[in-house]
Amino acid sequence: MPISGMTGFGRAEGALGGWTWAVEARSVNGRNLEVRFKGPPGFEGLERAAKEGAQARFQRGNITVGVQAKRSEGAVSVRVNVDQLERYLALGAPFMKDGRIKAPRLDGLLALRGVIEADDAGLDPEAQAELEAAIAGSIGAALNGLLTARLEEGASLLGVLTDQVDRIGERQGQAAEIASGQPAAIKARFEARLKELAGEAATEDRIVQEAAAMAVKADVREELDRLSGHVDAARALLASDSAVGRRLDFLTQEFMREANTLCSKAQLAALTTVGLDLKATIEQFREQVQNVE
Repeated sequence: MPISGMTGFGRAEGALGGWTWAVEARSVNGRNLEVRFKGPPGFEGLERAAKEGAQARFQRGNITVGVQAKRSEGAVSVRVNVDQLERYLALGAPFMKDGRIKAPRLDGLLALRGVIEADDAGLDPEAQAELEAAIAGSIGAALNGLLTARLEEGASLLGVLTDQVDRIGERQGQAAEIASGQPAAIKARFEARLKELAGEAATEDRIVQEAAAMAVKADVREELDRLSGHVDAARALLASDSAVGRRLDFLTQEFMREANTLCSKAQLAALTTVGLDLKATIEQFREQVQNVE
């Protein structure tokens, strides 16, 4: 599967036997896969369908699946709870007898709690199973829509990430070119400083010896070689068909480690400038990688 993002939205609707429902699936970035389900009372079994469906499609992200379902009024049987109504009338009878209240109207009595009962749970087990299966199908459709949205985000991210990796590679090349001049610059700087302090006592042998030791400490060839290898690894990951977000995140840390060392060893202002630009590019890359599954 091509590179995928971690944010997106999917929706599906359905109807069966007097019921209508809507399913929404949405996701945001997350280090691992976490699935939350919100559904109507009596449909707790749908949580399993939501979690298994998400696990089959995604590897990372915080995913929320919400189901809203309602039964049409014509499909709900309504009855009057006569016993409850009689209790209300009995409680009010003394107050009507002594004239403190008037006889209640029918619409007022029917509005009292518990007088009108709607039988929302009247589905037999077979009908309940059929309804849940239909809603589970809509959950799958919503998750498919979410998957499509995340893949579309991934397609957009791929271009951005590829461009940023290319820029990191360019900065590595610039740093390598500048760094090749560090030994000579170190020697010239040390020679001028030593002659300023020691005068004629500053022999060429001593200058070469001390400058060589400083050049070894400032040698950035290993860091540049590792950066080049990391660039190749990043390009390979971006071309892969698996979830690469975690590995790209780890690679970003390696990028930054080498860039920090490069800046700390830089003896030339131009190399420091390139190193700082490299770090800024790596940070931009890191921010985008947080969106990759």
